[in-house]
Amino acid sequence: MNFIERVFSSGDDVIVCGKTYKPRKDKEGTWHVILTLIETRGEGGLFLCAPSPGYEFTQGDFTNLPVLTSQQRELLLEAAWALNEFIPDPVPEPTVPSTGGTLRPGDDYNVRGDMKAVLLSHGWTLAQAGDNERWRRPGKAIGWSASFNGKYFYVFTSNAHPFDQEKAYSPFGVYTLLEHNGDYGRAAKALAGQGFGKIEDTSGVDVSNITGVEPDDDAEQNIYPDPGTLPKELLHVPGFVNELRDFMLKTAPHPEPILSFFGALCQQAHLAGRKVRDDNDNRTNLYILGLAYPGCGKDHPRKVNNRILQEVGLSGTTADGFASGEGIEDKLFVHPSALFQTDEIDSLITATSKGKDARIDMIMNILLKMFSSSNSIYSTRLKAGKKDGGTIDQPSLTIYGTAVPENYYQALSSKMLTNGFFARMLVVEAGPRAPEQEAVFKKIPDSIIRAAKYWADFQPGEGNLSNFHPVPICIPHTEAAKALQRQYGKSADVRYDTAQEQRDLVTMAIWGRASEKVRRLALIYACSQNAVNPQITEDAVRWATQLVEYTTTRMLFMASQYVSESEFHANCQRLVRVLREWQKKKRDAWMPFWLVNRKLPWPQRDHDDVRTTLLNQRKIEYLEETTGGPIKRLYRLVER
Repeated sequence: MNFIERVFSSGDDVIVCGKTYKPRKDKEGTWHVILTLIETRGEGGLFLCAPSPGYEFTQGDFTNLPVLTSQQRELLLEAAWALNEFIPDPVPEPTVPSTGGTLRPGDDYNVRGDMKAVLLSHGWTLAQAGDNERWRRPGKAIGWSASFNGKYFYVFTSNAHPFDQEKAYSPFGVYTLLEHNGDYGRAAKALAGQGFGKIEDTSGVDVSNITGVEPDDDAEQNIYPDPGTLPKELLHVPGFVNELRDFMLKTAPHPEPILSFFGALCQQAHLAGRKVRDDNDNRTNLYILGLAYPGCGKDHPRKVNNRILQEVGLSGTTADGFASGEGIEDKLFVHPSALFQTDEIDSLITATSKGKDARIDMIMNILLKMFSSSNSIYSTRLKAGKKDGGTIDQPSLTIYGTAVPENYYQALSSKMLTNGFFARMLVVEAGPRAPEQEAVFKKIPDSIIRAAKYWADFQPGEGNLSNFHPVPICIPHTEAAKALQRQYGKSADVRYDTAQEQRDLVTMAIWGRASEKVRRLALIYACSQNAVNPQITEDAVRWATQLVEYTTTRMLFMASQYVSESEFHANCQRLVRVLREWQKKKRDAWMPFWLVNRKLPWPQRDHDDVRTTLLNQRKIEYLEETTGGPIKRLYRLVER
């Protein structure tokens, strides 16, 4: 039997190549023999070598062994680990209760979740495809650090935090560690909100692939729990959108994945405006609101979009603000398909919440009419000196707006949320500011320009009037996609009807537009995936439903935290929010009153009234401790 002996680390360690047989007993008590191909020995370890019987030197000199560097040692170990065919039992996962049905979200994710997208979003690289894939950890240029056999992700390096060395993980385990810091309960809730797991059918409608969260039995609990941050796997639309998103991220001083993705999505929506429709005559125009703090990279996606439109001859179709309602009409009259990229949504939000600005009211009314007129005729205002106003045939107005989170949340009110403009919007929240990278100005890739140019030149319809009266092509659905859309539409109707019975106008307004958003998003997905022969597939509808489910649930959750009926109610919500932020950082630890008072400097009577109300509602816990000095007053949120 051949073997090679090498000394590592100044001659302290030895690696021996040979064959041994290691018995192993499985959970059922059956013994298996595992063939060991490569073993290592450290300092003090023993091994057989020549001239022992059965061993002989085939390479090198035992009296002159080479000394390997730590990098060479690591490379050899990784090469050995890569040959591993035995995957140990996966890391045990805590039992997470089902969200109301027979299939738990984590189990469902193990079957149909996209774990690879999560790995890629966290900096991992697919080093080698195949039945047993090789994956390289972030920060590593060559080699590989883990393998994936389609069932388990096996990590063999010690430098892949948060994973442990020589441990196997299910896709759900990978998702939980990377997206939710190892919190399996929160991960299960987030996956349920994305449509993983099956719920019991209480309505006669099969919505098992769409929803996964049922209300708690306690009426005081939130019907819509916080779904957390936007899942990274939803920032993925194949084709043009993904390519444009990646270019934006590579060239941004502070790359922001959420803003870049939705900036690219709005560009595709704009380019396909007035050119395609689905069989329900839905169009591609979108209203997107991205919430981000100053300096987080809000401007970069807008600049890239403007450069692309400039290169394909559509520079006149963009605008950067809403000067007036008349200005919006005039813009669309000249360019019936327009992209408004603005940072002025803050002023609209504030003015809408106050409800005292006639100019803002006019802008809002026109934006509402524009959105709903995308498949019909929009009649403009009557101008002085003219008998009739003009018309715009099938206007396509896409808005990519941004705002500061505090301005949006603090302005939230029933009036604002029942306003049709905000019900039509998809509201997403950017993450923390990314570290600065060396942003080099680069030429926009030819593939992106070609795709944009295709849409710019594509004029459906006949004759010279195609730009004035286009005849959009109808994008076909697969049968599975149609069924899934109908399924989600019925699910949204059930929730709308429930809200109507409860006279909940906010929930009615938001769920009333959910199905329409799904259809528009699925149509945009199809255009991005294949511009020449687009088709609305099951994947397109599933992505759209998961995104709408998340954004709708998140909006309703935030409404429950901020929309108040009185100033006292608002104070109760403020204390709950303070305790929730404390809980995120300190988990079950009690929050001292002095810190509560620092964040909420109210008169003592207000503190006492708010505390009593929340205790009666069983939303908080309160404890007083005597320590020989001043009494310690402690708070804690019940919802943990």
